Amino acid sequence: MSKRISAAHSVVEPSASARWVAGFLVALYALVTIIPLAWIILTSIKSPSDAISYPPKVVFSPSAEGFCNLFTTRSRQSPEYIAALPAAADKCEEVARANNMVVAGQSNFVPRFINSLIIAFGSTILSVSFGVMAAYAFSRFKVPLKDDLLFFILSTRMMPPIAVAIPIYLMYRELGLSDTRMGMILLYCAVNISLAVWLLKGFIDEIPREYEEAAMVDGYTRLQAFRKVVLPQATTGIVATAIFCLIFSWNEYAFAVLLTSGEAQTAPPFIPIIIGEGGQDWPAVAAGTTLFLLPILVFTVLLRKHLLRGITFGAVRK
Repeated sequence: MSKRISAAHSVVEPSASARWVAGFLVALYALVTIIPLAWIILTSIKSPSDAISYPPKVVFSPSAEGFCNLFTTRSRQSPEYIAALPAAADKCEEVARANNMVVAGQSNFVPRFINSLIIAFGSTILSVSFGVMAAYAFSRFKVPLKDDLLFFILSTRMMPPIAVAIPIYLMYRELGLSDTRMGMILLYCAVNISLAVWLLKGFIDEIPREYEEAAMVDGYTRLQAFRKVVLPQATTGIVATAIFCLIFSWNEYAFAVLLTSGEAQTAPPFIPIIIGEGGQDWPAVAAGTTLFLLPILVFTVLLRKHLLRGITFGAVRK
C-alpha cells in the first residue's frame, strides 16, 4: 500500500527533448513579441529619410534628430541667416541648422509626460486605496446583496469607453472638470476600482481570519488588525493590482482625447500628432513612444517578483 501511495504521488520529470522544445517555444515567443518594441527603438534613432525608406533599413547611421524634434520646435530660415548665427549651443541646435532650421523653443512633450505621471500614479493610488478597503469589507463582513453589488462593480468594465464618453463629457463640462488633472484622476479611479476590488478580494479571501481574530484577542482594534495583520500579508496582491491599474491609466487614450486638450493632456494623445516639416515625424513619434515606455518598464521590473507571486497566488494549494 505504501508503495502505491508513493508511486501515485511521484512527480514525472519532463524529458530532455520536451524541455528543449518548451525552451525553444518560449524563446520564439519572446523574439516575436519584442520585434515591434525593437523596431520602435531603432526608428527613434533614424533620420526622417531612413525612417520612411523602402525597403526598410536595418543598417543605418544613428541620428539624434528624432529626440531633438521631440523636445523642440523649429523654424526654417535662410542659409544666410543661419551662417550669421553664433556657434550652436547644443546637439539639437546643430541638427536643426544642418536642415536649414533653428530651434524656436521647447515642445509640449515634457508637460504632457508630467501630466501622464501625475494622473496615472494618482489614479492608481486612489484605486488601490479604495479597492483594498472595499475588498476587505466584502471579504470579512456580511454585506447585504454582496453578490449583486460585486456583479454591479464588475459590470462597469463590460461596456466600451465610447458608450459613456458623451455623458461623462457633458457632466465634466458642467462640473468644470474638463481638461483638469483631478478630473482625469477621478475618472480613471472610477474605471480601475472594479478591477482593484475583484483582484484584492481574492487575495484577502486567502488570508485566514484566525490571524485577525488572534490580533483582536490580544487587544488590537479591527482597524489595527487590518493595518498590521492583513495589509502586510496582502502586499503581493496590492502590488500586482497597482501594476495593472497603472498600465491602464498610463495607456488610456479614448477619454484622454475627449476630455483633455491642453492643460491636462497626457502623452498618448499628444505623441501621434507630432508633425514634422513634410508630414508625420516618425522618428520623433518613435522617440516619444520609447520614452513613454520607460516608467512602466522600470516600475514593472522593480516589482516583478511581487507581480509574479501576485498572479500565481492561490493557484497551487496544499
